[in-house]
Amino acid sequence: MKKIRITQVKSVIDRSERQKRTMLALGLKKMNASVEVEATPQIQGMITKVNHLVKVEEI
Repeated sequence: MKKIRITQVKSVIDRSERQKRTMLALGLKKMNASVEVEATPQIQGMITKVNHLVKVEEI
């Protein structure tokens, strides 16, 4: 599978609990933090739910 880099670009303050937990599940805890993960359908679904808070780029 291809890998993607996910970077948090907006804060989770004043977001719903569901969005906060999704960000934690992706491994993002701080602003400008990045994680590299495989682009599975599950990860793609999580990115869709918080796409306004993150930046995604292919590696």
